[in-house]
Amino acid sequence: MSSEPEGVNFSNYGIYEVVENLEIYLPNTTVRIEKIGEKAFSYFRKDSEGKVVEKMIPTNSHTLKIELAPIRPLNHPARRTGYVFLKFDKEIYLSQNSAASIFVHCPIEIGVFVIHESHRESLDWITCNPINSRFGLYGPPDSGTLCKYAEVTLATNFSDSIPYVEGVMKIIIENNLTTGQTVSKVIFPITDNSLYYEGPKSILDGIKVTLKKRAVVNIADVQTDSLDTDWTKSPTWETSTTNTTMEMGLE
Repeated sequence: MSSEPEGVNFSNYGIYEVVENLEIYLPNTTVRIEKIGEKAFSYFRKDSEGKVVEKMIPTNSHTLKIELAPIRPLNHPARRTGYVFLKFDKEIYLSQNSAASIFVHCPIEIGVFVIHESHRESLDWITCNPINSRFGLYGPPDSGTLCKYAEVTLATNFSDSIPYVEGVMKIIIENNLTTGQTVSKVIFPITDNSLYYEGPKSILDGIKVTLKKRAVVNIADVQTDSLDTDWTKSPTWETSTTNTTMEMGLE
């Protein structure tokens, strides 16, 4: 059952200043913040699984400033990995020595941050799509990489994000091999990818996938491709793995 009132408009991402009380509505999720003292606020969240989170927030002022923003999908059902496994709904075929750019829907979560001047502190995180939030293993059972797994659809452009559930990521694929190749998935450390928001929509830094030969083995080299955008950059708290390269084997 939905926890928000019928016909309610969902809340946009952004900064909110709480003077007395604030209600934030997301799909099947409600957040309420109320002033309970001269310099204290209460935080209440009921999510799409019926779970309730309650916290008290002491402050140094008579108001509370928070930021609601899309974050990396690494918290639900538990924080176990910084890697994401995206399985495309359509295979991408590239002829020899060719390249292509595609857009895909990438899962996101939503963070609630307390703002102290220019500093953000993580207060809570929310998923609006818990049923499809699961783990996958890339590689052998004894030595593979644990990933957050998602079956994703292709998007038309950056404006094609699915609010509160998925953002849009651009993927550039270059085939430097002398034979045609089919790409059906990509695995990468998403802690390198920043998120950005505008209204209820979100986009992510992209990735560049280079298909090439190393010794006698064909591999896919995956690196982060940073965005140049005027959308607002989301806060984060995970440790980045800047300049990490993920190598995938080709099937």
